[in-house]
Order: sequence, then C-alpha cells, then structure tokens
Amino acid sequence: MPQSVTTDDLIRRRDRAFGAGARLFYDRPLHLVRGEGAYVFDVDGRRYVDMYNNVPCVGHAHPRVVEAMARQQATLNTHNRYLHEGAIALAERLTALQGVTECVVFSCSGTEAVENALRMARIATGARGIVCTDATYHGSNAWVGGLTRVGEAGPVDRDARAIAFPQTLRPITPGLTGEALTDAYLDRLDDAIDDLKASGSGFAAFIVCSILANEGLPDIPPGFMPRATQRVHAAGGLMIADEVQAGYGRTGQWWGYDAVGFRPDIVVTGKPMGAGLPLGATAASRAVVEGFRAETRYFNTFASSPLQAAVGMAVLDVIEQEGLVANVARVGAALKGALLNRRGRWDAIIDLRGVGLFLGIELVDATGEPDAALAFAIVCGLRDKGFLVSNAGIFNNVVKIRPPLVFSMADADAFLAAWDGVVAERRG
Repeated sequence: MPQSVTTDDLIRRRDRAFGAGARLFYDRPLHLVRGEGAYVFDVDGRRYVDMYNNVPCVGHAHPRVVEAMARQQATLNTHNRYLHEGAIALAERLTALQGVTECVVFSCSGTEAVENALRMARIATGARGIVCTDATYHGSNAWVGGLTRVGEAGPVDRDARAIAFPQTLRPITPGLTGEALTDAYLDRLDDAIDDLKASGSGFAAFIVCSILANEGLPDIPPGFMPRATQRVHAAGGLMIADEVQAGYGRTGQWWGYDAVGFRPDIVVTGKPMGAGLPLGATAASRAVVEGFRAETRYFNTFASSPLQAAVGMAVLDVIEQEGLVANVARVGAALKGALLNRRGRWDAIIDLRGVGLFLGIELVDATGEPDAALAFAIVCGLRDKGFLVSNAGIFNNVVKIRPPLVFSMADADAFLAAWDGVVAERRG
C-alpha cells in the first residue's frame, strides 16, 4: 500500500463504497494482499498462518486449482443448456463420495444450495414446515436467512420452528446426562414437528449442520443425530445435512454426517468445493431431485458450468492425491490433544471440543459466564503473533480454529507457542 494511503483511509473508502456497517475482523483491521498454502500476507509483507478460512480448503492459490481455472476459462465457459461432460463427471464423483445421494443440482453458493434443499423437501413431502436449531446459520437470503437464530425473536417464517441445539455443556435440563439428555432434546424435536403439523404447515424437513458449527461445535449428546433422523422419517420428513462447513474432509472424514453417525436424505455443500470459485451443490436421491426439477424447472446461469466443473474436479483431485483427509485427522488430533493438555492450566477455558481441523475453545469469566470480550482479545492477540482465528458460538465466546486442510504439524506447533504467549499475557 503506498505510503500516502493509510489503513484509516482505506476503511473510509470502504465505508463510502460498501456503505458503513460491513464487518471487518479484529480491533485493527488487516489488509491482506496475497495467499499461498496455509498462509496469507499483508500489505507490508508480513506472513500470517490462516487458521480460519475453509474456502481455500486445499490452500490459498493452489497451483493445480489455479491452472484448472485458467485453462477452462481460456477454453470454454458457458451456461448449462449445452452438453458438456465436465459437470456430469463432477456430479457423478460427488455422489459416489457421499454414498447417500444419486443426483446433484449445482448452484453458486451455500445459500442457494440450502434454498434448493428446502424446496426439494417441500416438494417431496407436500408439506412446508422446517425445523432448525435456535443458534444456526444456513445462509443469507430472505428465506434461508429466516432460519438464522430463530429462537432469539420468534420465527420469522410461520413455517419454521427452532429447537434448542443439542449440547452437553449447558444441557436443556440441568443435571441430565447421557441418553436421558438425548431424549430431552429429541422430545423438543417431536414438539416442534407436532406444532408444525397442528398449525397446518405440516412437516417437511429438519435441517442441521452435521457438527453444529455455528452453534459453537458443541459436544452432541450420544446418539442424537441418528435418533433424530429416525424421528424425522417416522414423522414423514426428510433430514437435510448442511455440509458447507462440515464436509470436504474438515472432520478427518469426508463428511460431517459420517463423523456424527447419521445418513441424511439431502446433502448441501458449498464454499470449499471451488476453493474460491463460487460453487455449491444440493444432492439427494433421484426421486427427490427429479421431483424438484419437474416442479421448478430450475435454471442457474452460472451453475453446472464447465468452469465450475474443472475447478471442482481439481479440488477433489488435490484432496485425494495429497492425502488431505488423513492430514486433517492426524494434525487435528495432535492439536486438540495438545490444547486439552493446556485446558487445566487456565480457569478461563471451560471447554475444548471439535473434530479434525475444526476446533472450538470456549472461554468464561471468573463467575463462569461466557466471556466474549476475552475471546475477542485472544483472537486479536493471536493476530498480533501471526495467527488468524475468530470468535464464534451463540455467545461469541468460542475461539474458532478452522485452517485450510494443508495446515501442518509445524504450523500447529507454532500456533501452540503463540497460544501460550497470548495466554501468559492475559494472565499477567
């Protein structure tokens, strides 16, 4: 950045161009100009370890993805009303990897993919009612965004109901554990389904991030997800797995639903699919997808394109050929183990949870109440030491760790040293 252009100047220009209110991370915003692998670089050339972004899942500017993008754009890119083998092959490969789906509807974002999933479920069941959790996020348009944290102000959509997200740290009924706690959350699911049916909306689907990412990665009571799937099916509904954050190897397995033990009817994927190129997908059985196509005649100019196909295939190639799912399992387990060893050294850490390279460290104050200010201070302290994380969860008191899948043991060791330094500074 030229010496005449300061960070404050750039923020003022941004507010004028975007409209004030567009969020920036950290107490002092970061001006990034380049990325490579698990690292990003600011305008002054300083390197940071990216421990937040799942969009560049195979690493920033991966040469194979860049080459595939450039080659296809230089060859052919058009809408999908012409035959092209690329998108067909990507759909075939994706469903084979998922193991529970047969057909794919491509789109350009997770929001679009979720909207298509909701429409599929409504068409397949003839009902409109959707159940979600009370601290979720599935997208940003008016319809899908209406499911975001429904419990805070009541349903935005009369066809939506929210249940308390299943967790063991702050159980819905204090003192309950194990299967009794699972039963309590399942009873809430039953109540929401019954209420939708009584209202005349009927029940179409339960949509859930397989690992409850936006809820703060809580430890889910035993057996909740497979038993919830059984309840949903018994009530005539479909189970939608939002795998935008949980999928593509993030958990050390290909899919989050495998990590928590259930088989969804509809699978939604997004961000990591294109490693930066807009790409989303909604996959389901042939009957569900063809019912959707017959009813909607869905068309998306930029979806199922040759460009999406080339990049999507390159991402899958890199994950498989570079052994990134195994890397996630190995490095993630080591990092979580090392952080668990540190948990007892600082009373502010009330919980540490997650799987693979998606971890959450929940922080509280001296009274045991969620401490969002401390979490934000830790995030900013780590930024100062060259590590980019964020805070999340229903109380914004969870330090969220979600690096690209190429994150290494050396990166993990360096992060642990930085973490120890920040904690020591906070403790005085």
